[in-house]
Amino acid sequence: MKTTGGSDAAKRDAGESAADLVTDGTVVGLGTGSTAAHAIRALGRAVDSGLDIRGVPTSFASRELAREAGIPLVDLDEVDGVDIAIDGADQVAGGDLIKGGGAAHAREKIVDAAADRFVVVADPSKEVETLDHLVPVEVLPAARTTVASAVESAGGDPVLRDAEHKDGPVVTDNGNLVLDCDFGAIEAAAALARTLSETPGVVEHGLFVGLADEVHVGTGEGVTVHEL
Repeated sequence: MKTTGGSDAAKRDAGESAADLVTDGTVVGLGTGSTAAHAIRALGRAVDSGLDIRGVPTSFASRELAREAGIPLVDLDEVDGVDIAIDGADQVAGGDLIKGGGAAHAREKIVDAAADRFVVVADPSKEVETLDHLVPVEVLPAARTTVASAVESAGGDPVLRDAEHKDGPVVTDNGNLVLDCDFGAIEAAAALARTLSETPGVVEHGLFVGLADEVHVGTGEGVTVHEL
């Protein structure tokens, strides 16, 4: 389940705006998705021009793109910390996000939460007043049924995410399954996030509450920056 919407020009504006924040000697968290990909490509061009950075990828896809772009890569446990993380979102409401359209939200949250500065890149189609997108929940395969029951008890409708180009479910980079959970309008994101986090068998969920430091929204004609 990948989100659509927003022009490529708007995504490029947002990604390149965030990439401009990266300075020499920085450790950068490299997010996953079409908007974050523009930031990775922009950083690759800067590296080619002499910028000295190290990237911490959040998924197999971001790792491969960063390698193609020529960005030196390290694992999170090889560095003292992350100076800045640049990542996209499936939906943004103020400082709260829903992520996980690419099923990389567990690793994304680890890197984004570890960063001194977490910059979200998005196009206008991702901005909403109240979060209501499907919430991806990564689960241990053996806990699929029990987690689904817990989601239903919390007011959600869980559906196992199927792979697009093969038979069977989506399997994350961590070897787990993903339940896409419809909670309707989410008025209390922090409370729902706690409920999901406390559910046995949940590896990670796609609610990113209070983690973002700023949001760069590209329009195709410029960028609006929201500092949080």
